[in-house]
Amino acid sequence: MSKEHAYRKGVHPKYLISFRVLIKETDLLVSASKDLSKQTRDRAHHYRRQLEDYIKSKPDFLSTLFPYPEDPFAPEIIREMISATKIFDIGPMAAVAGTIAQLVGRDLLKHTEELIVENGGDIFLKAKRPITVSIFAGSSKFNDKLGVVIYPEQMPTGICTSSATVGHSLSLGTADSVCIVANKASIADAAATALGNRITDRFKLKKEIESMRKYKDIKGGVVIIGKTMASWGEIELTKIY
Repeated sequence: MSKEHAYRKGVHPKYLISFRVLIKETDLLVSASKDLSKQTRDRAHHYRRQLEDYIKSKPDFLSTLFPYPEDPFAPEIIREMISATKIFDIGPMAAVAGTIAQLVGRDLLKHTEELIVENGGDIFLKAKRPITVSIFAGSSKFNDKLGVVIYPEQMPTGICTSSATVGHSLSLGTADSVCIVANKASIADAAATALGNRITDRFKLKKEIESMRKYKDIKGGVVIIGKTMASWGEIELTKIY
């Protein structure tokens, strides 16, 4: 397993059936009560096609790092990305992975009562029992030693992680891991990116975490930078052995 995909060993329970769907940059690992690989591929293709067609007509949507103007005539995936990232004053592509996980997950719930859709570390989650999601933090001493416990009454929910030290996604900060739990995966993805961009050293942790408390859709989060870890909100952490 590559370094960038090492996190996958800590999110998918054995009592569900897991399968992978890979379409260009979209790399989905899904766990459900039955094999839904065909349905997953169909829905992922659907949303990717909408995204790619929109980018062809509006190339700046792909490259801008600033909030994108609302477009009421755009496909749902575009409107969701614009809405989620506008909250945090960042570009729409910052929420692409979480939004795809969220929309594909929502559609798959028509076929299964329990579901985990993970897209590059960004997760849509709906289950009947508590699920522990381990926190991948690269070379930090906290890597794979902490997990966020999500209870059924908190689901469906989004859990997304941003890192400045692992992976290919753009981050302007230095945090090993910024993990956000939110009502929607699109918002969790956007929030993780925004907070990760702002944390350039451990001395900014308190200030930047306080700035996230005002967002009602965010349930809480965890930030790891080197030997320092901070958490906030209505989340439960547990040790992973």
